Amino acid sequence: MARMNQQQYGYNLETSPTHAHRSRDLDSMSRWTEYLSSEAASPPSVTSSSKHVVFSMMPPSVGSFHKGRSMECVFQLTQVAEGLLAKMHKFVQILDHPDPAQFVFSDSFWKAGVLPDFPKFCVHLAKKFPEHPSSLQLEKVDKFALETLQETSGSYLQNLEPWIELLVDLMAFREQALRIILDLSSTVITLLPHQNSLILHAFMDLFCAFVRANLSSSKASIIPWKMILQVYNLLHLLTKGGRDCEFYHRLVQFVDSYDPPLKGLQEDLNFVSPRIGEVLEAVGPIIFLSTDTKKLRNEGFLSPFHPRYPDILTNSAHPMRAQDLANVMAYQEWVLLGYLVCPSELLRVTGIDISMVALKENFILPLFRDEYILLHEEYQLYVLPRVSESKRMAKSGRTKQKEADLEYTVAKQVEKMICDVHEQALMTCDAIHHERRVMLKQEIGRMVLFFTDQPSLLAPNIQMVFSALALSRYEILWYFQHIGVSSLKSKGTRITPIEIDATDSTIGFLLDGMDRLCCLVRKYATAIRAYALSYLSSSAERIRFLLGTPGMVALDLDATLKGLFQQVTQSLESLPKTPGDNAQSVLSSLSELRKSWLSVLMIITSSRSSINIRHLEKATMSTGKEGLVSEGNAAYMWSRCIDELESQLSEHGSLHKLYFYHHHLTTVFRNTMFGPEGRPHHCCAWLGVASSFPECASLTLSDEITRIGRDAVLYVESLIESIMGGLEGLINILDSDGGFGSLEHQLFPEQAAIRMNYASKLSNYAAKSPKGITILPLPGRESFPENNNSVKMLEAATQRLTNLCSVLNEMEPICVLNHVFVLRETAPNRSNLSPLQYMRDTILSNFRRRMLATLKTDNDLQRPSVLETLIHRHLRIINLVEQHVSMDLTQGIREIFLSEAFCGPLHYLKPSVKLAEHATGSAVQIVCDWYIDNIIKDVNNVGILFTPSHKCFKSARPVGGYFADSIADLAELKAFVRLFGGYGVDKLDRLMREHTAALLNCIDIALQSNREALEAISASFHSCDPVEKECSVKQIVDMETVIGFCIQAGQALAFSSLLAEAAGEVLDENVPLLFSLMSGLTRHLPVEIPEKAEIGKLRAAASSINVSFDHDTDWVRSILVASGCANVGALSLLPYLFASFMTSSIWSMTNFSIDTGGFSNNIHCLARCINAVIAASEFVRLERKELQKQSLSNGHASETSDPEIQNLLSVEASIKSVMQLYVKCASSMVMDSWNETSRSHLVPKLIFLDQLCKISPYLPRSTIEVHIPYTILRSIYRQYYGNSQVSQLALLSPSPRQSPAVLLSHASSPAAKLNNMDANPEAFLGISPALRTSGPIHQQFIEPENMDTRQNDNKQRNMGRSGPLEYSSSRKGKHPGGPASGSRGVSPLPRMVSRSGPLSYK
Repeated sequence: MARMNQQQYGYNLETSPTHAHRSRDLDSMSRWTEYLSSEAASPPSVTSSSKHVVFSMMPPSVGSFHKGRSMECVFQLTQVAEGLLAKMHKFVQILDHPDPAQFVFSDSFWKAGVLPDFPKFCVHLAKKFPEHPSSLQLEKVDKFALETLQETSGSYLQNLEPWIELLVDLMAFREQALRIILDLSSTVITLLPHQNSLILHAFMDLFCAFVRANLSSSKASIIPWKMILQVYNLLHLLTKGGRDCEFYHRLVQFVDSYDPPLKGLQEDLNFVSPRIGEVLEAVGPIIFLSTDTKKLRNEGFLSPFHPRYPDILTNSAHPMRAQDLANVMAYQEWVLLGYLVCPSELLRVTGIDISMVALKENFILPLFRDEYILLHEEYQLYVLPRVSESKRMAKSGRTKQKEADLEYTVAKQVEKMICDVHEQALMTCDAIHHERRVMLKQEIGRMVLFFTDQPSLLAPNIQMVFSALALSRYEILWYFQHIGVSSLKSKGTRITPIEIDATDSTIGFLLDGMDRLCCLVRKYATAIRAYALSYLSSSAERIRFLLGTPGMVALDLDATLKGLFQQVTQSLESLPKTPGDNAQSVLSSLSELRKSWLSVLMIITSSRSSINIRHLEKATMSTGKEGLVSEGNAAYMWSRCIDELESQLSEHGSLHKLYFYHHHLTTVFRNTMFGPEGRPHHCCAWLGVASSFPECASLTLSDEITRIGRDAVLYVESLIESIMGGLEGLINILDSDGGFGSLEHQLFPEQAAIRMNYASKLSNYAAKSPKGITILPLPGRESFPENNNSVKMLEAATQRLTNLCSVLNEMEPICVLNHVFVLRETAPNRSNLSPLQYMRDTILSNFRRRMLATLKTDNDLQRPSVLETLIHRHLRIINLVEQHVSMDLTQGIREIFLSEAFCGPLHYLKPSVKLAEHATGSAVQIVCDWYIDNIIKDVNNVGILFTPSHKCFKSARPVGGYFADSIADLAELKAFVRLFGGYGVDKLDRLMREHTAALLNCIDIALQSNREALEAISASFHSCDPVEKECSVKQIVDMETVIGFCIQAGQALAFSSLLAEAAGEVLDENVPLLFSLMSGLTRHLPVEIPEKAEIGKLRAAASSINVSFDHDTDWVRSILVASGCANVGALSLLPYLFASFMTSSIWSMTNFSIDTGGFSNNIHCLARCINAVIAASEFVRLERKELQKQSLSNGHASETSDPEIQNLLSVEASIKSVMQLYVKCASSMVMDSWNETSRSHLVPKLIFLDQLCKISPYLPRSTIEVHIPYTILRSIYRQYYGNSQVSQLALLSPSPRQSPAVLLSHASSPAAKLNNMDANPEAFLGISPALRTSGPIHQQFIEPENMDTRQNDNKQRNMGRSGPLEYSSSRKGKHPGGPASGSRGVSPLPRMVSRSGPLSYK
């Protein structure tokens, strides 16, 4: 069975009041030490608040002394009530909110350990209350439970001890509070707000606290006192030998009298009912005024200037009435509680009107924290029967007939009012309060603007500021107290929820207005204190004048009053002129002033005094000015503005009670902050509310401060997350197609002109526009009225974003206990919780997420150019934000780009600020993997082709959402370089190197496995044995696979070259000086064998930006050196392996396109691979040979006159020799495999060899003419370029027209000449394509002559590059020196065409 530990309540049995003298002294005030603060329990200092003044320094007269003791008890008992309510609130949470009226208890109630877990036994005791447990024959109810309790009665007795002590405290509080209330109501002459407001508020505060404590103990908290008392007494009987516990019978009487609680309250407070009615009648006009929104606005009660006379800045028309508005919340509580427990006062003349106004505006009656009772149900259950009884008594004629008729009429009206006001409240309650919130929003807004502009007028109107704060506080608390409340309809049992708009934006305006008013008061606190001191100085003169009037002289005041008035005037006159002079003396004088004036009030309001308040008013009002009492009250009020200004702000403007509704607070904030009526600057006020939450902690419960502080911190963090989410949402709204994206859909002037022309054609000829034009918007569409909403939305979002950033940047630190939140700084780390992101972290994290999300579309990778545009759009928004915040966001963006482009450990980058723990290089990894898989490897088999003419890759089918040419061209790679910089280029280059290294390793393996066959092919070439050569070629294994590897390697080389060119162009655009330096440095790099490491790094850097002599060779060379996959012994067989590819069947499945400059199966990439691999292999072979030579000679190299020239010449000569050997072997295999029956593959092979000579810097273009008859080359060229209308020939067609010989023979006929002259007159006249400067063929197929400065060494060789086999009548010369000749010029002499044609070469 569960046991309750007595330490759970902070209770010690040994020090229990039930075991000490405290339990036997119910009337002593010393028993309340536990519930009183140190200020109220000890003598006050000179700075203590007026509500906690101890009246120990009272005059020696009996009446005043008794009154002082009573007022001391009033303040203390009011605080005791709060402590009792706090303890009951905690206890009821332990019991899991039982329902003792219906005897319904949950399982957790019995498991709590408070009561024995014998439901049947305990419920029986409660039902039989107030019968004594000894007379209930409990052994017949549950004998086992009774026997168990006899054995364990001691432990249960200890568990119930705190509850009984609380019940004893409630009983003692009831008795003492009733005695004090009766004493004050019978001895105080007047309890009117304008005469005796200080004592009135103290009296009514105790009255309301007494009612709330007793209602909460039995109604709201629902503690089963009957069961607890009966079980405790039974356990006491079992433990103490049949003796009842102390105060048992009094406790039984107390509990029984308050069952139900309102019945007991109505009986107990019946004797003070007339005085309560008098007070409620006096505050009625203020309540009427507070509900009259129109009057408040029109007569300027909350305006610093007169509404009808704007020239009058200070509103002195209603000073006291405006001051009384600060107490509206208290007055409303007085009315609702007063008429509830004193229902007979409703029969007063004004009672029905006052109560109807209050009931129409409220559904619940708050008791303590978030506990409440349903107001209208309680009035119908407990007030309505008493009114009906009064009506019956009036009808029975127990009073005079005239008075009976009046009483009957009023009772009937009250009865009808109580029945009807519930329905009226359901329909109009929220609308009334909403209208008042709108009024307060407007008035406070104007007030803030006015006092900001005229701060000198703040001090004279400080009481009006307090009234505005109090009214706003009341409306905000009412709003959150009524959220989620349901009420029973008066005519039925259906529960109707109260309709409270959870998206009401006025709450934010009121919170912000209150916060700004409080900031203004604190800012100009010195001026307010100075004004108050000047007022008190003038008040001293007026009070001294009033004391000397004839009326006061005639009163013949006794010595006590004279002494007190003398002390008041002396305290006022001793005050300095400025608040900074001798602050300690100022505080002392103010304390003496308030003590003396309170003593005066207690004497003149006492019925035992010979001089009362009415005498003083009559004696001093004849002067035409304020009376003496009014002057003294005003002086008391202004004195508090000097040393208690902050406490007054807390009293009228503190929202600490919102802690109990902080979940609703968070919901309303999220619904309204970023709604149509929300304002970004309101977030400061929403966050600032949490600073006052710890004020809700009770002194009675020591652990509450920790719990409430933790909840306040969680509330702030929740709101910060919402604010940061709103900031992120505003940025994302602007960074969308409907935001700044809509500004990018602008027309170029040419597009606008075209659309305007089509529009004019439609209007002139009434003809239909071409397909697709009608749906295109015309220029100027942004100005159309239907587009105004989008423009306004964009402007509003921009304005809201900038305002929010400015507010967050200027926001003061938010302090909650020992937590400080500064939103513009970096959020602290939270253990065991998700990281809380502040402003900077939110913006940067959102940018990272947006960038990573934009990388991928629904189909596949986003185009780099589109990604660059989207990122630039987002950066423009961040730059806009950066203009309104005090932080460097650009540096954070750079570090994000760096972390997303860099793939190594993050600490290598040494960032200036600590970046979030993200995997580095995730963005560039996604992009690079996509390019490798889809462009280089073509894993989706979409037919990726490299087109040399267009410098891009193309695909037969889309690669994801795009064709390859729209995502893998030079422009897209330049965008990639601009996005990811050098780290991104290095990452992509590294991945391509790894892939190419694997391919080169496969080629090396093929070279090793086919070594014998390749050596045989080499021998057959030297012996000129075609049969042996053919047999050896057939012995080569996996030739098609090796060709595929080589094509992939060539494809990687082409992509690497494009990437290097893109990097070079971006570098030239952004850092031209560095690019020029690299370009010039490359020309002077020495060519050494072996090459130094520093030279190798410089050459690699130059190659990465495409300023090297031969990018492909350098790239493959670095791969071979890094991977070590090149076998020196087998490198000499490479030309024969590549030459054997000419016998492959791949040539019969391809055709050449003059539009793309390549073959349909990407075989042209094989030429890149062959050139780069042979040249790089020679470099590696010679380097290793030189290293071996140096090692043999112990590092002493042979001295030459110029080792650099020797190395360069030897390397170039070796590469040229091997390349020429390959061309010779390949040409031989091509010519050997050609015959009349099989010659369709001749054209692609010859074009391929010509392309190799074109791209290789080591072969002149005329090399192929040594091995291939020129007539064949010329006929192929004429076949492709002879007719400009034909852009592509299907070489695999069996038509004889495709034969070069047939085409050449037809070219000699007159008709053919005419056709050729019409189609291409330049070709017919024998003009070389290299010399053409214009024309369609030159524009489509001939490269421009102005080459980049990076290739000046090859300028003359590249002048004639117009396409493959560009052999017209004017061609580049064939040099008699043969292939070894280094001449690369173009011969100016035409060459005669042999009539025999290609058929003569067999």
